[in-house]
Amino acid sequence: MNPESVTSSEPKHVPVRLARADELLGPAIDSANARGETPVMIDATLGLGGHSEHFLRTYPTLRLIGLDRDPDALRRAGIRLAEFAARTTLVHTTYDGIDTALEEAGLPEIGSIHAILFDLGVSSMQLDEADRGFAYSIDAPLDMRMDPTVGITAADVLNTYSHGDIARVLSTYGEERFAGRIASAVLRQREVEPFTTSARLVELLYASIPAATRRTGGHPAKRTFQALRVEVNEELQSLEKAVPAGLESLAIGGRIVFMSYQSLEDRVVKKELAPRVKSRSPEGLPVELPGMGPEFRLLTRGAERASEQEIEENPRSAPVRLRAAERIARRSA
Repeated sequence: MNPESVTSSEPKHVPVRLARADELLGPAIDSANARGETPVMIDATLGLGGHSEHFLRTYPTLRLIGLDRDPDALRRAGIRLAEFAARTTLVHTTYDGIDTALEEAGLPEIGSIHAILFDLGVSSMQLDEADRGFAYSIDAPLDMRMDPTVGITAADVLNTYSHGDIARVLSTYGEERFAGRIASAVLRQREVEPFTTSARLVELLYASIPAATRRTGGHPAKRTFQALRVEVNEELQSLEKAVPAGLESLAIGGRIVFMSYQSLEDRVVKKELAPRVKSRSPEGLPVELPGMGPEFRLLTRGAERASEQEIEENPRSAPVRLRAAERIARRSA
């Protein structure tokens, strides 16, 4: 079955950095098979299921647990992965709901997983659907919720947050240099009329950001839209909980891959990995103290970027920062 033709309305979905993800996670799946175990993989950001479909098709014994907060993504991924239904568990949760997903799948929270994939950020489906409000190139309702059934919208942020809070969101989550100026403009304009659609916000951003910056700094709406999306979906707070939960769930020899689309996500991943790849034995000792050695080894040198060929084949891979690690031990308490 061709997954892209499940229905004629499904958008084309090319999984980002698929070959590299397989290269990094595949050995852990193969090792579990060689030991006679059933390999288990978590796709913590299921989306349209492109990565999951590849792994399920490539590894016939693999059991997959797919997480997504977007009910429509789960529905579409369920259609795409229907032929593998006996080996899949799809869970409606944010990616920090790994413990809940493992419980639903009947697996322990610690040491039961052989491979984990985090493909972070907004999904291709959400970007491609105009009425979700994620894309600044199309006039649409200012929603930006990954789960459209709960939480505040981007319009709520713009229409109800104080000047200081709007500036904080834009500066912290969008690294926007003109956060204060934009916040002031938002407060003036919402007194005239509340914000409801993206076109009016984009117009405000063009007017608020100096022309010299607009010529050299990319689209003037990019940073603000990113910041609003991160705030609405509490993405960094979820990630700060999800990374340690994912790492703890890995069995010895298990591997994890993170694909971040912005520096803020990558910093969270790097911060969580750093202490786990270092020894806790006092410096100068001739041997490693039992239970004090590194828990993980890094499989990539820093944040790995896509090759020119990968970017040409799939432009959405251009901003990706990829980090991967393998569990090599479990420390003593």
